[in-house]
Amino acid sequence: MLNSTFHENVFVMDKKLPWIVCFSAALFFFYEFIQMNMFNAISANLMDAFSLNATGLGKLSAYYFYANLLFLPIAGALLDRYSTRKVILSSLLLCIVGIASFATTSSFIWASLFRFMSGIGSAFCFLSSIRLASRWFPAKNMALVTGLIVTMAMLGGMVAQTPLTLLVELVGWRHALLFDAGLGALIFLIIFKFVQDYPANFYLEKTDDHQEISTLGLFKSWRLAYLNPQNSLCGLYVALLNLPIALLGAIWGSLFLQQADHFSATEASFAPSLLFIGTIIGGPVVGWISDKIQKRIPLMMLGVIISELLIIIIVCVSGISIVSIALLFFALGVFTSSQVLCYPLVAASNPKSLTATSVSVVSFMAIGSYAIFQPLFGWLMDANFQGTVVNQVRIYSPSDYHRALLIIPIGFCIAFIATFLMREPQRS
Repeated sequence: MLNSTFHENVFVMDKKLPWIVCFSAALFFFYEFIQMNMFNAISANLMDAFSLNATGLGKLSAYYFYANLLFLPIAGALLDRYSTRKVILSSLLLCIVGIASFATTSSFIWASLFRFMSGIGSAFCFLSSIRLASRWFPAKNMALVTGLIVTMAMLGGMVAQTPLTLLVELVGWRHALLFDAGLGALIFLIIFKFVQDYPANFYLEKTDDHQEISTLGLFKSWRLAYLNPQNSLCGLYVALLNLPIALLGAIWGSLFLQQADHFSATEASFAPSLLFIGTIIGGPVVGWISDKIQKRIPLMMLGVIISELLIIIIVCVSGISIVSIALLFFALGVFTSSQVLCYPLVAASNPKSLTATSVSVVSFMAIGSYAIFQPLFGWLMDANFQGTVVNQVRIYSPSDYHRALLIIPIGFCIAFIATFLMREPQRS
């Protein structure tokens, strides 16, 4: 109660500083979503440069997520114990080096290693934003703040679609990624200037957090976080609601619309951009509604039901115009943004000193879905490949895409079941 009251007082005293701190840090999340989703704009270039089929392209993309999986538990533990600012700067620097190196290599092995390096850095981006938000904002506002942080990421995802596609067409994919590394350097300077670990005079809670985390120890804190069923269920929900971003937004959406529906490259990159715009709008709106009613799970149920209907139309109905496809992608982004409610739900269901470690469970499962489903999608695509190749790029049939995309509606059904096993915490 004392800490909650203190949070309220800090928020009233200086309304601007929490936003400046947390959203300067969230620029790292914005930047990482460009890296996570950039293959959608350069997939054909990479298949040509490294002589890849769909399975190979999925594997190259997935190295980013393998690194995330390995380092997320470590990231959560470090962020709960050490300076968030220093951890962010170190991990961002590693990511920038990985991107610049990826842009200059001609070796698939080295490209995989540099993709892995970028993934290490990105293991810290979202956890650090939530760790800072939990210190700088009161608990009652966390759904809205989380929604806005996710909005920052979706802006990055949107930049990785049509804008990056146009830049690649203008300067080539290698120079485009060097521009990308330069953007990372600019964000590094902004974070260095503005991010602070705690509000001023916040020493009491800082001391309490450090004492509690020291008492628990590393392995007990992992055990408490990773064996909490609420955390795992929320992680499953986020992983499955994120499948449209992981598959259509990150890597296959543009090729799907080009090869199955015969749109141009620029037109085909437009619809996945609307997927991110939908999430940009949906995240804060869902968070605001949830904070108003102080309920998370009913909105999560509604989000997954409508998302199921939308993805069935996208996968099963052919001959839709690019405008209609774009609107469907936009609506899918809006309703799958119900996944942002899992983060305040987890934060309210675990000890405050374990915020980053607990949220790392959700991120671990979400990133795990990328590492599993991107290669699986590629394997399903290659399973009945008929051998058509144009300019060293494989051409797949509509039935290849439709079969592989069934992953998404099946995942949504599982996510809906998971919501019945969750519980609303007393404090939310």
